[in-house]
Order: sequence, then structure tokens, then C-alpha cells
Amino acid sequence: MSQFLQQVVNGLSLGSIYALVALGYTMVYGIIKLINFAHGDIYMIGAYTAFFVTTYLGMSFIPALLVCMIVCGILGVLIERIAYKPLRKAPRITALITAIGVSYVIEYTMQFFMGTSVKTYPKMLPDISWQIGAVKISYIQMVIFTVTIVLMVLLTFIIHKTKIGRAMRAVSADENGAKLMGISVDNTISITFLIGSALAGAAGMLVGLYYNSASPLMGMVPGLKAFVAAVFGGIGSIPGALVGGLFIGVAETMVVAYGSSLYRDAIVYIILIIVLIVKPAGLFGKNEREKV
Repeated sequence: MSQFLQQVVNGLSLGSIYALVALGYTMVYGIIKLINFAHGDIYMIGAYTAFFVTTYLGMSFIPALLVCMIVCGILGVLIERIAYKPLRKAPRITALITAIGVSYVIEYTMQFFMGTSVKTYPKMLPDISWQIGAVKISYIQMVIFTVTIVLMVLLTFIIHKTKIGRAMRAVSADENGAKLMGISVDNTISITFLIGSALAGAAGMLVGLYYNSASPLMGMVPGLKAFVAAVFGGIGSIPGALVGGLFIGVAETMVVAYGSSLYRDAIVYIILIIVLIVKPAGLFGKNEREKV
């Protein structure tokens, strides 16, 4: 039982990172119905930004986290304005192919400038842990939980209590109606990319510290897993992204602990297949009728 509880804690810490990335997918989809497959690579940029500012500029954890979020947020806006905005009226498959292309551009640009070798972080957080009954929680896990909770609360406040949050909900519900109410749809979409990409940047730094590594292709598989988490929870649903991320993290950890590490990626896609068969709209998603 103690081992099971320990694996749950480990899974929740990993799932918290997936949840932050999944939020970017679900926010962008909720606004413009686009699956931004370059989102996992923004997460990778966050990890590299953290490596650079901590190794070469000597920043501590909080300033480095803020820089990662700002850099990735700006990058997300640039990607939206350059790659996605001109295709807003194009067929969805065009935007999807463009997103895949943007992903490859980011990955191989980072390989060109940073090389293919894995970068390791300097020691930033104390190597201590707490024993709570039979469960051991490390300092980095506590940091991951804390950062995730703070960012989730802040995001919920922005969406439900601010003017831009109301604009995002209005654009998501009816873009043309939002325009008639004087809402700038272009600015609202850009801010959505800004927030989602900033969360991915925070996740990139957290996972970089958790595994003490950063590499140009590190965003590919976690990005897909975060997408599965968003689909599991109901893509377009922010609570669904949180629940989906935590569930995927725990499921992956349990497979490694009680099965084999060879199946840690496979279990995620098995979950996706089951969800698409049983409840295609996801846990918190709603079936919508669409004219064709």
C-alpha cells in the first residue's frame, strides 16, 4: 500500500506538468478550434530558456520561471500572428498541417543552435524531502504542486473575473457575436496564445528541473501526452485539462511501477483510444451538433 501511495504522489507531480501543457491545447481549441501541435515545442523552449538564464545569468528559481513564461508567451503570440492568423479562414486541415510544420521548424532550429546533446541544469533547489506517513515527497515535487496550483488559480481568476476572460469566453461561444459587441477577436486570440504558451513555458522549466535535462526533441512525446490529457478531460474544458493531465500522469507512473517502462507511452494512447470509443467528447466535454 505504501508503494502504491508513493506512486500516486509521483504520478500527480508528473501529471501536474501534463496539465499545464494540456491547458494550452484546450484554450486554443476552445477559441479557434485549432490543435496547436507546436505547443509541445514551446514547452521545450521553456526548458531551454530556464537552462540559459540559470546557467549563464545565474537567476534563481522564481525570476527564471517568470522569464520562461514571458519568453514562451511572446513566442506563442508570434507563432499565432505569423503562422496561424493568415489561415484563420482556411480549411482546418491546412492549419493543422501548418502547426506540424511549425513544430518541426522549432525543433530543428533548436538543434542547429544548441546541438543535439542533453543540457543539464545547475543545482537550484535543495535536495531535501519530507516523510508523511509512508509517502515521501521531495522538494521539487512540492514546488511542482505549488506552482501548478498557483497558476491554475490565477488562470481561473483571469477567465472568470477579468475583462479579457469574458472576451475569451465570448469569442469561444460566438466569434461573430463577440465582434458585434465590440470585442477585438484578433487580440483575444493572441492573448489566449500568450497565456497558454506561458503555462507551457512554466511546465518546461519544471520538467527540466525534475529530470535535470533539456533536449531539442523533449517536447514531442510530452506534447502528445498532454494532447491526450486534453482529449480525455474534454478538449475545450479547463477543468478537464487539469483532471486529464493528472490522470495520465498517474496512469503512466503506475504502468512503470507495476508493469514495464516499455509500456509507459503505450498506455497513454490506449487511454486515448478507449476515450474516443466510449465518450468521444471527453470527461467534461459536450457533444455539439455541427452543420456540414
